[in-house]
Amino acid sequence: MAERGQLENQGRMDQESRGLGSMDNPLQSDISRMGNETSDSERTELIGRKTSNRGFAAMDREKQKRIASEGGRAAHRQGVAHEWTRDEAREAGRKGGQIVSQNREHMSEIGRKGGQSSGQRRQRNNLMDEV
Repeated sequence: MAERGQLENQGRMDQESRGLGSMDNPLQSDISRMGNETSDSERTELIGRKTSNRGFAAMDREKQKRIASEGGRAAHRQGVAHEWTRDEAREAGRKGGQIVSQNREHMSEIGRKGGQSSGQRRQRNNLMDEV
């Protein structure tokens, strides 16, 4: 009986050491969906551990941004940065738009915000006309 409990516990510990891919699907989906919306400490709390205290991924988001930004500036100074043509930019925007528009809930929210903004602007203009 004690052996079974030890084996289950060992299995959990093994699963924790393998990272996000080894988690239950709902937990993995929740963590993936969070993306940049959560802090490192919130993700660590949800997962129950921090995998490493070294490397780029272990840094806080602001430090990652500073380093990545400096890399981009250095690439431009050296003349090796990618420069988008009008056609490349158009194609990338089109692809991004197609992906985003597949999320009906997101599109509905965008439309709702646009309608609210338009209505508020119309009300302000009407008030100004009356004065």
